Amino acid sequence: MDDVPVHPQVRRRGRVGLVIGGLCAVVLATVALVLPGIANAATQICSNQSNTSGGSYYQMWSNGQGSACITLNSATNYSTTWSGIGDFVAGAGWNPGSNRTINYTSTLSGSGGTALMALYGWSTNPLVEYYVIDNWVGSPNRAGTLMGQVTSDGGTYDIIEHQQVNQPSIQGTATFNQYLAIRTSRRTSGTITFANFVSAWASHGMNLGTMNYQIMATEAWGGGSGSSSVSLSTGNPPPPTSAPPTSRPPTTGPPSGNGCRATYAMTGSWSGGLQASVVVANSGSSALNGWTVHLTLASGQTINSLWDGVNTGTSGAVTVRNAPYNGTIAGGGSTSFGYTVTGTGSGAPTNISCTSP
Repeated sequence: MDDVPVHPQVRRRGRVGLVIGGLCAVVLATVALVLPGIANAATQICSNQSNTSGGSYYQMWSNGQGSACITLNSATNYSTTWSGIGDFVAGAGWNPGSNRTINYTSTLSGSGGTALMALYGWSTNPLVEYYVIDNWVGSPNRAGTLMGQVTSDGGTYDIIEHQQVNQPSIQGTATFNQYLAIRTSRRTSGTITFANFVSAWASHGMNLGTMNYQIMATEAWGGGSGSSSVSLSTGNPPPPTSAPPTSRPPTTGPPSGNGCRATYAMTGSWSGGLQASVVVANSGSSALNGWTVHLTLASGQTINSLWDGVNTGTSGAVTVRNAPYNGTIAGGGSTSFGYTVTGTGSGAPTNISCTSP
């Protein structure tokens, strides 16, 4: 990576070096390779290819420097090795991608250079390259604008947006945005509830379009050597969200003495869960330096992800305070946070109030 050590695509583009780099994507999209038949277990591939094997989509790409291979052990398990690599990315997943929940276990080891383990994919209309980075050797690149954080699946992720100008993509040379979610602490196994990241990105105006491919990927660059292994499975994709029913208008809490007001609205729902947004407004003329929202969730509801705020408690009486990047609200201005809940309860929270120091 020339100016941003992350994924090859990103590295070449001077971005956040994540999984499959722009050039990589071009090669993969252009090559249009087809293996003869469906690969059997333990099929090793050491040349640039993308195809379907045993019902699972896979990709293998390197820039030709050093050596790298992916071994397809089954439709849900692969391993990789690389040595003296310039730039390499490989993985297995789905085409097209979706807002699925992914369960995985993995290993990642390396010496020299940088290596990443991430959920990686593209969307079109708009053209977006995205990454959810869970593990790395070396240091993941963090170039771009820090938009906030999201808590999901037992961890906190930094949300970063970066624009790529006239760079390789799955649609040829183009200008597009990259959306990143980088876990603040590494892990080797767990669950990625991708719908949570889609919602968190969208809350910052970072919207995905029509899903293209989506893989759990290993990437490495910078002359190092190493290996990885990945086993994955998926849960059921969450059902489509629906607009808030007209019978449930936004719920607004009373302003506090220093002009802070919180307004709740349900932004989506499905069987067994819902998504909500809370707007925190400053009704005074002086800036609010920090805020805390108090609310009581409906019986049976439990928060499973929250973005653009820091919560204490996940059921019953919950408090949410500002995160560092949205602490101050100008006079007459506002900010917001969002969350998803699971459970049997579908009602709006009660006892909504806002305080500010």
